Amino acid sequence: MIKSVAFIVYPVKDIARARKFYEDTLGLKLTQNFQDDWLEYDVGDTTFAITSMDITHVAGAKGAVVAFEMDDLDQSVNRLKQLSVPFVLDTYTTPVCRLAVVSDPDGNEIIIHKRDR
Repeated sequence: MIKSVAFIVYPVKDIARARKFYEDTLGLKLTQNFQDDWLEYDVGDTTFAITSMDITHVAGAKGAVVAFEMDDLDQSVNRLKQLSVPFVLDTYTTPVCRLAVVSDPDGNEIIIHKRDR
């Protein structure tokens, strides 16, 4: 029986460039580093990873998408726009949440999300 998501991983072409984006731009904190080719970030009860060592998947291939829950969506959107992060979809409201979609340096899409509560 599945009890949780262990991790989500994005393949990247340039690990240093991707690391700078995820740490400096999005603010993730590095929790594990395997030979500077597999980097992990604990996000709540899940781990998000980036890697340049996955030869079976293509960076930016438009497969699965990670969604990060934000404390303040509007503040996050404004900050990312100031940093010239590319937006795939600007702020959008659904019946249960608000979200926007940005692109990392490899074209992997990232949803920034705020649940209605």
